[in-house]
Amino acid sequence: MPDFSPEDNKLALKVVFYGPALSGKTTNLMQLHSLLNPERKGELMVLETRDDRTLFFDMLPIGLRSRSGLDLRLKLYTVPGQVQHDSTRKAVLSRADGVVFVADSQVAQQDNNAIAFGNLEDNLDKVGLDIDALPMVVQFNKRDLPAVVDEAELQARWAGTPWAPLAMASALQGTGVIETFRTLLDRLYTGIDAEFDLAGKHGIDRATFIGRLSASHGVDDA
Repeated sequence: MPDFSPEDNKLALKVVFYGPALSGKTTNLMQLHSLLNPERKGELMVLETRDDRTLFFDMLPIGLRSRSGLDLRLKLYTVPGQVQHDSTRKAVLSRADGVVFVADSQVAQQDNNAIAFGNLEDNLDKVGLDIDALPMVVQFNKRDLPAVVDEAELQARWAGTPWAPLAMASALQGTGVIETFRTLLDRLYTGIDAEFDLAGKHGIDRATFIGRLSASHGVDDA
């Protein structure tokens, strides 16, 4: 849930990248840190185990300031993919405003995707969040690899869910990463605007919200 401080006129939103181990969650954040050029962008913090998997979380804070003086901050996190760190997953998910579920497109990884998605649903329920109501994007990553599930098959499989259409990406190559993020911002905006009247009180309409938070190097999205 959003963290709003009326005294300081600050609004902080939390987005969590979730998914099975080695699906590309950290790579998504690393690419966003490299490709995005918002008004403000903090450092990417990465905590890793000895086998180079994310142990706790990565955090990438970005933000903008509106004409009304609203200080809007967006913090992006990832969770560890390994099952032994499930308590950390729940802690990072707590008070999340949006989720990007990063799935692995490889045919051999579909069972792991399903297990991780079920774990996401369970953990959201444990921290008091409804997966059907939470703004979320499902990204199928690693589209550049051989032996991946056909996109049409994946889109058809998920067509009846609240998260259709799916996002396709190759995070290692930077393909589809910003597009996934912009889709999440679009889905996130609806509820945030309804609660805080971003457009009416602060002059931040949907296009401004998406454009200013996802502006990329060499592109003027203002």
